[in-house]
Amino acid sequence: MSRIPIHTVEDAPDASRPLLQSIAQLSATGRPLNLHAQMAHSPAVLAAYASLRAVTAEHGTFDPEVSAALALATAATVGNDYVVSITSRLARMNGWTEDKVAVLRTGTTTGDAKIDALTRVVREAAANSGKVTDATWKAAQQAGWSDEQLTEAFAFLGLTVFTGYFLNYAQTDTDL
Repeated sequence: MSRIPIHTVEDAPDASRPLLQSIAQLSATGRPLNLHAQMAHSPAVLAAYASLRAVTAEHGTFDPEVSAALALATAATVGNDYVVSITSRLARMNGWTEDKVAVLRTGTTTGDAKIDALTRVVREAAANSGKVTDATWKAAQQAGWSDEQLTEAFAFLGLTVFTGYFLNYAQTDTDL
């Protein structure tokens, strides 16, 4: 059972309403998801989440398929079914087949050595408080990922960890 009640746009705190409305307009359901409606209790939390999403969308250089792979690989490590559902859906929407979504969840090979090397970095970071072994890092570099891209991967890791930890913290009921 959820620890934090679900807000609507109409009953959310004044400072959260514009963000919650914006999120609702981008939602496939036309309304905020439970996670957004709970985050709305604190405008700071909702704004932090929305800012991470906006920054990765505006300044990110990865194509949507890579971004989705990073989010799903991280989500599978965070340990929350809701965030895994969200990122699995995102991966399918961005070109990953159901079989590849399954392997991104489990950490087995996608058949793309470059993607596998990068998802290993975020998976390891998510499992170890941001720590990644030199061997994992170097394997990603040898697979062709630049320092800029390895740095940017952290933004997707951060957004997904932020979301997954909030869902665990609030015990959010899934609505997907």
